[in-house]
Amino acid sequence: MTDASTYDRPWKSFQDQLLMLEERGLAVSDRDWALAWLQRVGYYRLSAYWYPFRIFRHEQDPQSGAIRSVRKDDFMPGTTFTDAIDLYLFDRRLRVLLADALERIEVSLRMEVAYRLGKTDTFAHLHESNFHPTFREKRAPQTNQTVFATWQMKYQGLVQRSREDFVKHYREKHGPDLPIWVAIEVWDFGAVSQLLAMMKVPDQQAIAKRYGITDWKVFASWVRCLSYLRNLVAHHSRVWNRNMVSSPIPPSAAWPAWGAAFENRQDLLTKPFIQLAMVCHLVRVVCPGSRWPERTAAHLDAFPSQASTRQLSAADMGAPTGWKDWWLASDRQ
Repeated sequence: MTDASTYDRPWKSFQDQLLMLEERGLAVSDRDWALAWLQRVGYYRLSAYWYPFRIFRHEQDPQSGAIRSVRKDDFMPGTTFTDAIDLYLFDRRLRVLLADALERIEVSLRMEVAYRLGKTDTFAHLHESNFHPTFREKRAPQTNQTVFATWQMKYQGLVQRSREDFVKHYREKHGPDLPIWVAIEVWDFGAVSQLLAMMKVPDQQAIAKRYGITDWKVFASWVRCLSYLRNLVAHHSRVWNRNMVSSPIPPSAAWPAWGAAFENRQDLLTKPFIQLAMVCHLVRVVCPGSRWPERTAAHLDAFPSQASTRQLSAADMGAPTGWKDWWLASDRQ
């Protein structure tokens, strides 16, 4: 710890952690079971799942006089340790479902990008002339180099870190540069998203249409969102009620028909449900026979009940009223 740190909370044993929760009003019916969860998962990780059950109050700032929202340490009446664990398990299952879907979408998108660019240049990803002129000049703040040059550094890092036999074999036989249809196999979702955003408008528009989106800007915003979502899933981070840092372009005529459920609802654009709906749409395009939409709808519909007086539901994820009507539609809209 540096001298500049202001953190002063002491270490607590698992038993003390549980006692503190009980003193704050969290009901624990089986202490051994609760201790096992604290020992296996950890207080800090689980705290994200009992946080919504803490008492929420509006208070006046003594200096500015402004009204601010404050979460207290104490819990809403009736809140149980089980309420938090059920929410944790719901979120974990949601991430498993998302990992399955995002893998399919990522692989498909890699292929579309490589197929489109590779038609005119085997090494299209290495030549900035294949991309929109803006990215030859625009500089990335983190590197002070052009966006294209920054992407190149990311890509070369992915190649160097790859332990895939095909990369070693190809480079030994043909040289250091991988053709785009080989290179895509070392890309992560972020690399795909960033390269797509640099492509020329006709190329982006053609790819967007392949996924049932009529505006390339809308589709690019979807891919950017799903890249962030993929990172959350890969790092086992909380998803269900997260304030999403990356949000899509607001729904319009360029969206599938179900986008109307989110029109003029700015409050829903930063919640995860709209991104789950985007994933559902893309899964139907990529894997038309998949049961993923039905499995995920069943999971969302089984949102855990709570003993707490603070009642949570799929609406807290940003689910609009009547979402199942269009989610379960068998045809792509």
